[in-house]
Order: sequence, then C-alpha cells, then structure tokens
Amino acid sequence: MTDPRPVISAVRDGRGLDGPGAALIAQGLADGSVSDAQAGAFAMAVLTRGVGPAGRVALTRAMRDSGHVLQWDLSGPVVDKHSTGGIGDTVSLVLAPLLAARGVFVPMISGRGLGHTGGTLDKLEAIPGYLCDQPEGDFRRIVRTVGCAIVAATGDVAPADRRLYAIRDESGTVESIDLITASILSKKLAAGLDALVLDVKAGSGAILKKPDSAARLAHALVETANGAGCRTSALITDMDQPLARSAGNALEVAEAMRVLHGQPGALRDLTLALAAECLQLAGLSPDGLEALLDNGTAAEIFGRMVAAQGGPRDLMDRPDAHLARAPVIVPVPIPAGQPAAQVGRIDVTALGHAVLALGGGRVRAGERIDHRVGLDRMVRLGEAVGPDHPLAMVHAADDTAAQIAVAAVQAAYTLGEGAPGPLIRDRITA
Repeated sequence: MTDPRPVISAVRDGRGLDGPGAALIAQGLADGSVSDAQAGAFAMAVLTRGVGPAGRVALTRAMRDSGHVLQWDLSGPVVDKHSTGGIGDTVSLVLAPLLAARGVFVPMISGRGLGHTGGTLDKLEAIPGYLCDQPEGDFRRIVRTVGCAIVAATGDVAPADRRLYAIRDESGTVESIDLITASILSKKLAAGLDALVLDVKAGSGAILKKPDSAARLAHALVETANGAGCRTSALITDMDQPLARSAGNALEVAEAMRVLHGQPGALRDLTLALAAECLQLAGLSPDGLEALLDNGTAAEIFGRMVAAQGGPRDLMDRPDAHLARAPVIVPVPIPAGQPAAQVGRIDVTALGHAVLALGGGRVRAGERIDHRVGLDRMVRLGEAVGPDHPLAMVHAADDTAAQIAVAAVQAAYTLGEGAPGPLIRDRITA
C-alpha cells in the first residue's frame, strides 16, 4: 500500500493506526510522498480521534525509523533524559557528566530554545568555541572517550518528525498528546538508548501548566517508550518557580558549573533525582552520586566534554575569562512603597518572556540570541525581599532594555505569604 488516504481515513473513523500504516505515513513524511494536505489531515485526525497506546507506539517507532538510528557497542549502558522545558532548567549540563562519572554513556541529542523556555544547545553555545554540530564519527568518539556528549540532531535523525512538527504548528494540532509523544520519543530513541528518564514540568512556567495535563503526557511518554523497547520512567516536577536562580545562557552555564563544584539547591537536588532514575533503569545502584559532585569528578568530565567539542580547556578553572558578561547589570527592587515581605507567587512564564525581551531567546527559529543577557539571583517562593534584598539582578545589553526587564520582573512577582510545593510531584513508571 502506497496511498496514505486509507490510513488517514482509518484514524479519522476511530479504527486506530497499525504498524504498516504508521510506517507508510512516516516514510511519506520523510521522502515527500505524503503531501502537506495529507499530513495536515493525518494530524487533525490524530488530534480529534486519537490512536491509542498501540498506535502511539507504532507511530513513534515509524518516525524513529524514518531516519538514521544509532547503535552502540560500549562498555556500559547508554542512557539519556528529556525535559519538557522550563525556566532555569540547566539539568542536562550537570546530569550528563554526572552519569558519565558513574560509568554510563550519555549521547545527548538536544535542541535550541524557542519561546519562553531555554534550549540546552543555546546555553552550551555561550561557551566560546563549543561546537554543537558534530559529525557522527566525532560524536561517537567523544561519547566513547569522555562518557558523554551534548550535540544537535543531524538532518537524518527522525526526518518524519521534523516535517510533521512544522505542519502541526500550521494545522492547529500542536496539543495532541499522541503527536507530542511521538515527536519527543522518535528523536530521543533514535540515539539508540537503553534507558530514558523524562522530566515533565507542571506549573506556571511549564508548557503544560495544569497537573492533570502533565500527568497525562507523562503516562503517555512512559507507556509508549517502554512499548517501543526503551526502559523509561518519568518525574513530574515543579515549575511554579524557576529551577535555578539564573535564566539566560551564559548565566545558566555559570550556575551549572557551580553545581558541578558542589553548590546546593533545587538544581542539584533534581539532577540527583533524575540521575538516580537513570541508573536504576539501567540496573545500576544510585549510591555515590552526591560524592561525584562534591569531589569534582563530574566537573572534570564536564570540562573534558567541553574541550572535546571545541571549547576552552581551562573553562572550569577560569569561567569568568570565557563566559561573556552583559555591560549593564542592575538590581530589581521591590515596587516603591512596598514593605519587606515574602514572595508569595511567581509568574514563571513572565520571567521567561523577560529574558526573551532582553535578547536571550528567540521567537522564531534561526534568530540570533545574546548569550550574555538574562536574570540571576532570582528569589524563590517564601524567601524575604525588601529594600536591601532585590527580587533579582538583570543583565542587559543597554540601559533601556534593563529598565524594561526590571518592570517585567517586578510584575512577575507577587508578594505575600507563600511556600514552595514539592520539587518532585510524582513518579511515573508505567
């Protein structure tokens, strides 16, 4: 069968999606034999009728197999994690070397940011010389010798997803859980993983703000990935406040490096929890993870990874010499006339948009970003602020941008009684 219309009709009529039908659609998306109109009709049919657990597995496998799937012959398990995105989420930069220090291999294929959440590759490109675009041979060599590498996807990784992703945006079908699941997993599973842990955010700074929506996606991801042959679990984690105290590319790299040198906080806590999940999925004990942060072993591996991908060899010893600083750095005071108080609520998405407005992110793919700008020293829920304790520090390219950001950050914080919720809201294993 080479005509996609019967497959589209079957999904539209509620008869589901089987393996051959999914393969036909995925291959047609990759080679162009499925038209844009047919792809849009397929996406709308999936959105309105769903394809069920078996159909999600079939579509994920077919989209994964529409391009090159890596295979590994290494001395330990191959693992990775994926986050649905948040503010101050620099887990990948700490997690990859931490897991490598524990003897597993992490071939992390990541993306760039779009919208209010930051991208892992944008953060790494704040490091002078760091090359995210690595030929497969170099990628394999770095993973084998260092234990981890964080790179951009090549054009032959899940090409069906790349085309369908754009069509979903144009056809108003972005919110389909089935299509989101297949999109995320087809790219991740193309890396040839033995195990995968998912960090699904919920809260005011997440893509999925409602807990029930995050739970539905987490269950779909875990069920589908396991059905596709990759041992997977998920943590549903808090995004009602930024994960770290920094938001902005160079600033987040600097904070990740401090965590690699033992700095406490939510970023460290979540990284340790996700690393423990990865190790347990791979059949290994999570014991000793904290020591690998505290004794500098994970930091040393991060430095080796950066050097292997073109960055400076002395980054860990001289970060200030390599990470660019914005020319204007100003505090964000509490609003005039407001007495000292606690932070009661944070509009985390608004903080992400403040970084976007400073030039630290992109609204459209391909836009240039300013790695220097962003926010740091952001206060957290329940913490005290006052005349001597600002809400945050703004790092900006000029005075005008700085003052606009100050106003945006002030508007994002609500003062009053408040306390943070749990960092990890739930754990999904099936």
